[in-house]
Amino acid sequence: MAIHSKLIVRLSAALTCTSALLAFSFPAYAQSTYPNKPIRFVVPFPAGGATDNVARPLQNELLTTNKWNVIIDNKPGAGGNIGGEIVAKSAPDGYTWLMASVGTHGINQPLYTQGGGKMPFDPIKDFTPITLVAELPNVLVLNPEFAAKNNINSVNDLIAYAKKHPGKVNMASSGNGTSIHMAGELFKSMTKTYMVHLPYKGSPPAVTDLMAGNVDIMFDNLPSSINYIRAGRLKALAVTSAKRSPAFPDLPTIAEAANLPGYEATSWFGIVGPANMPADILNKDSTELMAAINSPSVREKYLAMGAQPVGNTPAQFANFIKGEIAKWTRVVKDSGAKVD
Repeated sequence: MAIHSKLIVRLSAALTCTSALLAFSFPAYAQSTYPNKPIRFVVPFPAGGATDNVARPLQNELLTTNKWNVIIDNKPGAGGNIGGEIVAKSAPDGYTWLMASVGTHGINQPLYTQGGGKMPFDPIKDFTPITLVAELPNVLVLNPEFAAKNNINSVNDLIAYAKKHPGKVNMASSGNGTSIHMAGELFKSMTKTYMVHLPYKGSPPAVTDLMAGNVDIMFDNLPSSINYIRAGRLKALAVTSAKRSPAFPDLPTIAEAANLPGYEATSWFGIVGPANMPADILNKDSTELMAAINSPSVREKYLAMGAQPVGNTPAQFANFIKGEIAKWTRVVKDSGAKVD
């Protein structure tokens, strides 16, 4: 009986020790298998727009190379704020990403909070930066019939027409606070013209109305207009970047075309998660996403649409976002832009 009792005690102690070891090691094992379920990739603009076009090559590359099941979820509205709020309020477990943009993480905070307005999230405190994906210029495009009817063949022609007909030119955008909107507001401010801003829920419906002649001009993201420009369904006058785009080397910048030194309004797209993501998951996301961005397949697709692939560290992306908020705070103040 004594030997039997001692054996039971020893077995009990061994089981307790084993249970403790399993409890200690399980979280590490669970994290080491990440991702073991689909990742929700929130794109805060409609399918077919520039933000969506930048997200999809990454989705395909991660599936092909890593077998990661990344599901794109388009949640447009409020200049990207609806999708941004969804991710800001999600669990920081690595299974929810946001395709952030210059709108959601640069322009919207100063634009929506002026005059006592509110943002549904803080672009710094409520997110974990993962990597900057790509940068690209916007392009000033016109409805071809509108341009032909009014003899507008250059940026200076447009400025002259807008000054002669204040309030008669309708300027579409993909939504309040987007880079498309702010490129137009900066143009209006620097040229001292007045054009009516018509915000849409993303580029695709705005471009559709532009081609139909329901609106006159737009400062669209290059990827969502590039094929229509090549097909002659949109008339391009200039790009909004400081340098010409390799996709259209003969197209001037607005700064050079209209003698507007300092004019620059480019777009960028990057991936963020909710605040307080675990360091090991963040590092894994950052490493795999940078590899995908720099893969030949993704680079080829980005360059074809006029985008420049980037890929940087979470710390570098965090500093970049802070700089963008400071930059666009000045632009919003100087231009007098408002949420329509």
